[in-house]
Amino acid sequence: MELEYSSLNEVLVKLFNEIMEEEGKAIISGEFKDLTNNDMHVIEAIGLSEQKNMTSIASHLGITVGSLTTAMNSLVNKKYVERFRSEKDRRVVFVKLTESGMRAFHHHEEYHHQMTEAILKRLTPEEMPVLMKLLESLNEFFKERKGE
Repeated sequence: MELEYSSLNEVLVKLFNEIMEEEGKAIISGEFKDLTNNDMHVIEAIGLSEQKNMTSIASHLGITVGSLTTAMNSLVNKKYVERFRSEKDRRVVFVKLTESGMRAFHHHEEYHHQMTEAILKRLTPEEMPVLMKLLESLNEFFKERKGE
């Protein structure tokens, strides 16, 4: 059991670190070198969100509105995001991606699409359901830890 724990922990830590490093090198470059991984994930959350208000985006990211405000200030200053208040309820703050923000969003989406395709090419048809079951189980585990 100790060997399994050690091996699993080692693989998970290495995988997480490799993903973060690879994503940083691939996405945070060229036109988007002024962004961080966190910036790009906020941009992704805005791009994917149906309700583009601060509360729903913070919820999607699993962070507080205060933390999102800090990230949003940076993205507004970098001209990737615009903020505006609701006409109906001035307490509600909406955000939208600028043209640069949309390019960053699509760049991030394309990166994930290419990575997924590259991974799928390495798997046999029999391995795919096993991988999906494993990833779904990991996702459920982390959701439970967060209390969702």
